[in-house]
Amino acid sequence: MRNMLRRNAPIIIGLLLVAVSFAYAGKGIISAKDAADLMDKEGVVFVSARTPDDYSKVHIKGAVNVNHKDFYKAGDMIGILIDPLEIAKMLGAKGISETNTIIVYDGGDNIAAGRIYYILSYLGAENVWYMDGGMKMWQAARKPVTGDLPEINAVTFNAKPNAAIFVDTDYMKAHYKDAGAVLVDVRSKEEYDGEKGEITRKGHIPGAINLEYKLCFDEKKGTLKPKEELEKIFKGAGVSSDKEVILYCETSIRAGGVFMVLKDILGYSNVKVYDGAMYEWTADSANPVE
Repeated sequence: MRNMLRRNAPIIIGLLLVAVSFAYAGKGIISAKDAADLMDKEGVVFVSARTPDDYSKVHIKGAVNVNHKDFYKAGDMIGILIDPLEIAKMLGAKGISETNTIIVYDGGDNIAAGRIYYILSYLGAENVWYMDGGMKMWQAARKPVTGDLPEINAVTFNAKPNAAIFVDTDYMKAHYKDAGAVLVDVRSKEEYDGEKGEITRKGHIPGAINLEYKLCFDEKKGTLKPKEELEKIFKGAGVSSDKEVILYCETSIRAGGVFMVLKDILGYSNVKVYDGAMYEWTADSANPVE
């Protein structure tokens, strides 16, 4: 019986997650309460996307820490991903395989978890789930936390990069004016308008729509807004599902949560993230900025 349960564990977990997806906002999204029901299940890995310091103080029991800042190239252009195979090695060392059921969370600001969620999706992880509300909702639900480090057994993460959701600067140069594409700048209005930001050449890519990532979330609770409200926000901004949607910010770190919303809650089929974002775009003086 025990061997039978072990063999069928992925199927059982899959059925539980299907039930959760219908009960909640959409595929890929899970509440803290439902995530807690999957604790200690074979093949399930909880990933804390919080900073190493925050993680060391308190985290979900058994969760491993993955810091998105470990995945970037050195240099002045912040946030450019290193080779996917190198990221895969680092994930495997954390005990994460592409075949695991992976539940990602952060402190509730929906930035770090969104970024890790996107990176895992890009690398070809088969079953990634975003825990709505992060630690804020987990602790509000009185679920188990700890400061103890889990025992980690290294595994192999077989990366299969999904080029369909990744955009580089060459692609942007060739397609940012396309009638069938809509660029979405997920930064604040002040950054979009060129009034603030870290980049030297301030402003935005010509033709981009400004829709700040924060509009997707209830800032007080740290949870996602209802699906119906999200649909109104994006359609009202002119971001329709029949378009190729390309997301970016200064580093595209903030774009991850919006990617998750469009793909997994609203069901947009053609959503990409511009990895180089404004840092790489503005580094070339030939690239226009408004």
